[in-house]
Amino acid sequence: MDTQQQKQSVTQGAKVLMVGAGGIGCELLKTLALSGFHDIHIIDMDTIEVSNLNRQFLFRRSHVGQSKAKVARDAVLRFRPHIKIKSYHANVKNPEFDVDFFKQFDVVLNGLDNLDARRHVNRLCLAADVPLVESGTTGFLGQVTVHVKGKTECYECQTKPTPKTYPVCTITSTPTKFVHCIVWAKDLLFAKLFGDKNQDNDLNVRANKAASSSKETEDVFERAEDEDIEQYGRKIYDHVFGYNIEAALANEETWKNRKRPRPIYSKEVLPESLTQKNGSTQNCSATDSDSTVSAMPLLGLKNPQELWGLTQNSLVFIEALKLFFAKRKKEIGHLTFDKDDQLAVEFVTAAANIRAESFGIPLHSLFEAKGIAGNIVHAVATTNAIVAGLIVIEAIKVLKKDADKYRMTYCLEHPSRKMLLMPVEPFEPNPSCYVCSKTPLVLEINTQKSKLRDLVDKIVKAKLGMNLPLIMHGASLLYEVGDDLDDIMVANYNANLEKSLSELPSPVINGSTLTVEDLQQELSCKINVKHREEFDEEKEPEGMVLSGWTQFSATNGESASTSNNESAVDVTENSSGPEIACKKRRLSEIQPENHKRETENVESEDDDDLMEIENPMTLSKKKKRVA
Repeated sequence: MDTQQQKQSVTQGAKVLMVGAGGIGCELLKTLALSGFHDIHIIDMDTIEVSNLNRQFLFRRSHVGQSKAKVARDAVLRFRPHIKIKSYHANVKNPEFDVDFFKQFDVVLNGLDNLDARRHVNRLCLAADVPLVESGTTGFLGQVTVHVKGKTECYECQTKPTPKTYPVCTITSTPTKFVHCIVWAKDLLFAKLFGDKNQDNDLNVRANKAASSSKETEDVFERAEDEDIEQYGRKIYDHVFGYNIEAALANEETWKNRKRPRPIYSKEVLPESLTQKNGSTQNCSATDSDSTVSAMPLLGLKNPQELWGLTQNSLVFIEALKLFFAKRKKEIGHLTFDKDDQLAVEFVTAAANIRAESFGIPLHSLFEAKGIAGNIVHAVATTNAIVAGLIVIEAIKVLKKDADKYRMTYCLEHPSRKMLLMPVEPFEPNPSCYVCSKTPLVLEINTQKSKLRDLVDKIVKAKLGMNLPLIMHGASLLYEVGDDLDDIMVANYNANLEKSLSELPSPVINGSTLTVEDLQQELSCKINVKHREEFDEEKEPEGMVLSGWTQFSATNGESASTSNNESAVDVTENSSGPEIACKKRRLSEIQPENHKRETENVESEDDDDLMEIENPMTLSKKKKRVA
C-alpha cells in the first residue's frame, strides 16, 4: 500500500473528536473534511457573535446567536455531504462527556479558549488512553503539541500561565498604568455598583471632610427609592473620583516619591443638568437586547477608536449609569462584567479614563479599553489556518502510530534561522507530574486555623482543577459532591466544610496524607500535609502553599487579578527569550536524570483561542543529545 492509500485508509476509518469550534475549530473542521476524515464529532458550548465573523469563516451574520458547533457542521456538510459530522452544543465538562465517551475516539483535537477546560480534556484523554493534539494561537504566534499517554508529556507536565495579578494597594491607591485603572473600574467599581453591593472593598473609603456629615456616613452606594438617577450618578462620581482621592492624598508618606493625583468633582466638568443637554434616557435605542443598550448615541459618539476627553468620559459615565437603572434595573445586583455588553464596556472605559486623568496616566479609546478589559489579543485568521493544518498533520501521524515523527510545532512572528515554523521533538512524561505520574503533592497549611472549605476552594478546585472532588483521609470520607447524595450526607459534608482540618471527624494534622479524587476525570492524587503556624501575608496571601503543582509565577501579595493584553504584548515582543542552562529530555534522548525546560508564556482570552507560548529559540538549543 503506497503512502497516499495508507493516509486515505487512516483518515476514512478514524473517529475524531474536536473540542472547540471557534477560530481554530472552524479552520480545523474544514481541513479535516478536505483531508478525507469521514467521522467527526464537535463539542462547543458557545454561540456565534458578530465579533467572530472576521476570522471564523464558516459563520455569517445571519448565524449570530446560533450554536457554533451546529452551524459549523451544517456549513461543512454543504460541500462534503457524504461524511458524518455530529455536533454537541454543550460544555465539554458536562457529565455526559465522561471517560467512556472519550474512549470511542481514535484521537482528540483541542481548540479551546481556557486552561481549565484544557486540563479537563487532558485528564479525560489520559484516563481513556486516547491521544490528544493540543493547539493555540495568540496573534501571529501559534503552537501545536502532541500528548500520548506513557510516550510524551501530558498537557500538565509543565508550567502553565496564570492570570496576571496586581497588588490591591496598586489598584486602589497608586495606579501607574492604564490597565490598573481598567482593573479598578471593572473589578471594583462596576462590581460594587451593579454586582453584589454587600461586597467589601476600598471604594467605601471616605475623606475626613465627608465623614463629618451624618448624611455622607451612610453607604454612598445605596440609592434611595426617590433619589434622582442623575444626582445619584454625580454622588458616585464625586465619591470615587473626588473624596476618595482626597483621602488618599492625606497620607503624605505615600506621595513622597510619586506624582500626586488630582481629585475630580462632577461640578468641574459637567453641566448643571444633563437631561436638558442630552435628552431623556427614555428615548434611547434599546431595541434588540440588554447587551445593545448604549450611551454613545445619546452623546453623539460614533467612533469607538476616537479618544474621549475628560468631559466626554464624564458624560458617558453618568449616562451609562443612568441607562443601567432606567433600562436594566432588574439586573442590578447580579451583573458581572462582560466584554460583549456594550453598556458595561462604555461605563468601564469612562471610569478608567477619568481615574487615569486623575493620576496623570494617558487615556485610551473605547476600542483599546475593551481589548484590555476583555483580555483580548486580536486573532489572526492566517495563524488559525496554519495551526489547523499542523493539527491535522500530527493527527495523521498519531493515527498511523508513527511516534518517531511526532513534532511540537511553533509558529513564529519573525523568521528564526530562516524558519517561521519551528518543529521540535516532543518530550517524555515528567516524572514529577501529579496528573500523569501520580507524584504526591505537599501542602503546607495551618491545620488548626484553616477550614476544609479553604482546602476545597483554594487548592482542590482552583489549583488542581477538579470539578467533582472527593476527599479522603485514610478510610474516612471527608467531602464529596454529586447528585446521588442523600440529604444527610450533604448536611454532614457541608458541616465538615466549616470545620478546621484538625477538628474533622478524622483529624488532619501534620504528617497526614489526603487522597483527592475527581470521579468524572478519573484522576486521583495524594497530598501530604505539613502543619505550618505562620504565613507571609504579602507573599503567601492564601495562607497555604502547595508544592509539586506546576504553576507560572505571579505577583506576590494580595491581588485583584486580570489577564490582559498589555502583559501579552510584553512577552511576545521578546523574540529571543530567556537563556537557560538546563535541558529536558526528548523521547529520543532518554537519560537517567530529569531535566526541566523553561517556557515563555502568553495568555490571551479572546473568544477563540488561548495558548501558552513556549520559547522556540530555547527549545531549539535542546537538539543536541544530553551528554
